[in-house]
Amino acid sequence: MRVKDVMTTVVVKLSPDNSVRQAARIMLDNHVSGLPVVDDAGVLVGILSEGDLIRRTELGWGGPTATDATLAADERAHAYVRRSSWRVGDAMTANPVTIDEHAPIGRVAALMQDRGIKRIPVLRDGRLIGIVSRADLLQAILSAKQDETAAGDDAIRRSILIRLGENTGLEGLDIKVAVSDGVVHLWGNVETDDCRRAARILAEGVRGVRSVVEHYSEPYPQ
Repeated sequence: MRVKDVMTTVVVKLSPDNSVRQAARIMLDNHVSGLPVVDDAGVLVGILSEGDLIRRTELGWGGPTATDATLAADERAHAYVRRSSWRVGDAMTANPVTIDEHAPIGRVAALMQDRGIKRIPVLRDGRLIGIVSRADLLQAILSAKQDETAAGDDAIRRSILIRLGENTGLEGLDIKVAVSDGVVHLWGNVETDDCRRAARILAEGVRGVRSVVEHYSEPYPQ
């Protein structure tokens, strides 16, 4: 699944010349926690989020902090502008993380986790065409289908064996698999609970599997 399959295409945008008060009202009215900022040519120049607005003079955030004391003069001045200016262009986060519409959604999830962000603007030829949020990823989980490739006991077993060698943490473990009438049986030297849970979840995700039975404490039948 690609970003273009899950992104929101009707995007509420801000101008850098909007006021911070206008931005706060738009966020509240549209029930969003962040908005992309575009210039007159439609080019993305930043993003304004709730995180950018919590350190505002309107909220009483005016004095220096322990962190401010370690900053250079120009950095302190920049922080002052961000918390005090009425313009969105001054308060926003410039050069935000963006993603291409054809990127896999797994890349979105990784970026959100690595950067600690909740939404990513989607670009086509440098122009904003949508936005993908954590809520969009949750919707993708709801609409995801189980594995469609396996059918019949032999196909189920082959599919499980292939996936055991993928990026699951189970690579290299000697896990034996048998399937009978859609019931998967697992044997092997799998010592940790997390690895056993991963093997069970992997098997349960294959189409046609009715249940999974674990035999880790038993010898594999010859």
